[in-house]
Amino acid sequence: MAEHATVKQTNSDKIYERACAVMVGGVNSPVRSFKGVGGHPLVMKSAHRATLTDQDDNEYTDYCLSWGSLITGHAHRNVILQTKKLTERGISFGASTRAEVEIAEFIVESMPSIEKIRFVNSGTEATMSALRLARGYTSRAKIIKFDGCYHGHVDDLLTTAGSGVAALAESSSAGIPQSHIENTISLPFNDTAVFEKVMGEQGDQIAAVILEPVAGNMGVIRARLEFLRSLRDETSRHGTVLIFDECMSGFRPQRGGVQADVGITPDLTCLGKIIGGGFPIGAYGGRAEIMDHLAPLGPVYQAGTFSGNPVVMRAGLAQLKLLSDEFYQALNTRCNAFATEMNTFFRDEGIAAHICDYFSMMSLRFSSDPVYNYHDAQTAQGHERYGELFHHLLARGIYWPPADLEAFFVSGVHSKKDLKNLADALKEFFRP
Repeated sequence: MAEHATVKQTNSDKIYERACAVMVGGVNSPVRSFKGVGGHPLVMKSAHRATLTDQDDNEYTDYCLSWGSLITGHAHRNVILQTKKLTERGISFGASTRAEVEIAEFIVESMPSIEKIRFVNSGTEATMSALRLARGYTSRAKIIKFDGCYHGHVDDLLTTAGSGVAALAESSSAGIPQSHIENTISLPFNDTAVFEKVMGEQGDQIAAVILEPVAGNMGVIRARLEFLRSLRDETSRHGTVLIFDECMSGFRPQRGGVQADVGITPDLTCLGKIIGGGFPIGAYGGRAEIMDHLAPLGPVYQAGTFSGNPVVMRAGLAQLKLLSDEFYQALNTRCNAFATEMNTFFRDEGIAAHICDYFSMMSLRFSSDPVYNYHDAQTAQGHERYGELFHHLLARGIYWPPADLEAFFVSGVHSKKDLKNLADALKEFFRP
């Protein structure tokens, strides 16, 4: 890794040293380790609106936002007020509460595909449970996913990209037996012809097709409309369950998520991040006919002690209620102006880079070529240069994703000045 600008992190380093002695790699999620950018991870102390503060009192404008969860910014007063009220009356009951019903009603009203919903505690739980439900509903075993789409650390979905037309993939994690992935087919993202070929050959054996309609873990890549239409047509034709993983994109562009934006309704939708207001959450929902196969109404079992936790439900609903049409219009207008400014700069300066954007969800590519799939995303990585950029931004008070293929996010409390500072820092780095 090349030399890079640094910030004072004496206290962070001391805490990280302690963490390494008792936690694997010193972290509880690998991307936090800074392995992809070099150096030691920062240890955070507090956050407010768009600002993160670390243990050395360095302040950063945050563009990770708990990986997209905090669309209204850190510690929004409405969210905090609701959680305080609930915790004073009890934190967890292991029983039904009014709070879970109210947020369920809000989500059902907002998301085109969801007639009934089940809350869980993470996006991984949501995708895992949705696949089980699809298999139980169809009495089939095989599933189709797409290279580069990340659906959490589910055994059936941790498969290596580049698996070809219909070859069964190799696992991309140790500890997963071949039996877990022998029914998983991983296909190229945005390749309609390949998908239709596989469905023509094996469609009647496919329980579910799952994808991120806007990918976020290979950087931001929109699924082409013709590709999504083909997914909808082919799955309907073969009685296959179409699952949109909107854990990242749900409520990001508008209340109805990507599916409302593109006008294509899946059978099941997985949600997370934004619907929890910053707390751990996941959910999956869809057509009542399918959802009613879940226990206690049907034979597909899934349960959770903390599912529908009232504090989380109240926090999530408090954030969701802030997402008015005016909120989205203001946020999306600022983000579009930022992406347009940066891409104009890259083009005018002849710099091989561009911003891929989907409203307030963006990523930086170290290439001028468009990115349509995982192979393109890998080709457009910055590698060591990305690490240099990360530390360049950190030294200028900007917290950026510490991994090349992650998306960055903008919240409703990021100001025009914040985005100007980000644009200026990026231009400073890239200008010849």
